[in-house]
Amino acid sequence: MTDTVHVALYDTFVDWEIGYAIDHINNPEWQKTPGRYAVATVGATTAPVTSTGGLRMLPDTTLDDLDPRGSAMLILAGNNIWNTDTFTPFAEKAGEFLRAGVPVAAICGATGGLALAGLLDEHAHTSNAAEFLDGVGYAGGSRYRDEPAVTDRDLITASGIAPVHFAREIFRRLDLYEPDVLDAWFALYGLRDPAGFYALANR
Repeated sequence: MTDTVHVALYDTFVDWEIGYAIDHINNPEWQKTPGRYAVATVGATTAPVTSTGGLRMLPDTTLDDLDPRGSAMLILAGNNIWNTDTFTPFAEKAGEFLRAGVPVAAICGATGGLALAGLLDEHAHTSNAAEFLDGVGYAGGSRYRDEPAVTDRDLITASGIAPVHFAREIFRRLDLYEPDVLDAWFALYGLRDPAGFYALANR
């Protein structure tokens, strides 16, 4: 049985911030249970959206049709609409996921949208900078951590310049790899250490 990881799509989503995560979730190589997960996309509607890199994509499903009980995780990329009403339905769906005990992973501007929705107030979290979140007037400042990525229970947050750290936290939460494989993966992609490549190649 395949579990679905849902990736939110909206205009101006930052495609490269989620590239490491979705590519390796879909790639069965090195996985503990190859084929356990598949990636699907979700939009406010099924109309095309365009990323900051100019990729035009069609969501597989809509927020209205997405039930957290049928998902393994919701991933939210950074964007230029996080502080507008256009992003609000995505933040509301993230809250629904968290209340259902299903993990949410947000990076860059998406963390600002979650802060505005009050979803960071009770979780340790990070973002692009403490000052970025302080500017939204949220109540979770004491829980901010100056780290590339932070996982607290079912919530993963990351700085927009830490897509590899973000992916590592996602993989860990999904139990995608054995710990030694995850360490080797991060050594290769996060630290550019050739030892990570040889460790993976020799499995």
